[in-house]
Amino acid sequence: MRNRQSLTVCLLAGAALLAAPMIAQAGGTIKGKVTFSGKVPAPKEFAFSKFPNTEFCKKNTSKSEDGNTRLLKEVQVDGSKGLKDAVVAVRDIKDKAWMGKFKKEPAEEVTAELCEFLPFTGIAVSKGQFKVVNNDADPDDPKSKEGVLHNPHSFDVLGAKSATLFNIGLAKKGDSLQKTLKLRMARKGGVVRLQCDQHEFMQSWFLPVTNPFYATSGADGTFEIKDVPAGKHKLLVWHPAVAKNAMGKKAVEIEVDVKDGATVEANFDVK
Repeated sequence: MRNRQSLTVCLLAGAALLAAPMIAQAGGTIKGKVTFSGKVPAPKEFAFSKFPNTEFCKKNTSKSEDGNTRLLKEVQVDGSKGLKDAVVAVRDIKDKAWMGKFKKEPAEEVTAELCEFLPFTGIAVSKGQFKVVNNDADPDDPKSKEGVLHNPHSFDVLGAKSATLFNIGLAKKGDSLQKTLKLRMARKGGVVRLQCDQHEFMQSWFLPVTNPFYATSGADGTFEIKDVPAGKHKLLVWHPAVAKNAMGKKAVEIEVDVKDGATVEANFDVK
């Protein structure tokens, strides 16, 4: 009797194992480094005196030694030639469900901090929400105690072509805007440019993406993208100043073969 009971238990346990779904690794990881081996361009220079809120904007650390010139460091490279702020993205996957999440919530949130848009680079989703928040106020200026006026002006850009997406002033600290981006040029390689109409040196750039498999390189140029579906994928690196093409023959792109549960290394050298 005991033998029959043992046999029954074993058979039931075996059936349960067969019925249970196999738990697989959720794709693989792509990690690597973006280096820049070209000559690093000099920062763009803007005289603080030509723009509003001069003394407040001078609090930003990106400035000349005498403190009178704002420096826009578009290309930042460390001692190992690692390129900061490059966006690395898988380009051959269109995840409509993921993109649909951003019809109500922002895919990217930008903040104005000490007369600077942060982050310098990021992503955008066509027909998705994009948010900008003004965190600036100057307690030392009676006219700007409640807020330093910033005017975020965004453009859909493809080469020399550009079209305004939104142009809205944010007068007080805490003011924000949230708009749907209709990126008509994204399919051809268009990107999004953001600039303050009050302070020209406040600039940011954003790459349209169609899936969650992207990353921005850190100060040392390294990046990591997790949970990428297994298979061969096109991987792009984009930077608004030195790797400008999001599509086409001049785009900096490689093919990677991702395995479930494994890590594949992908390195880029931008010249």
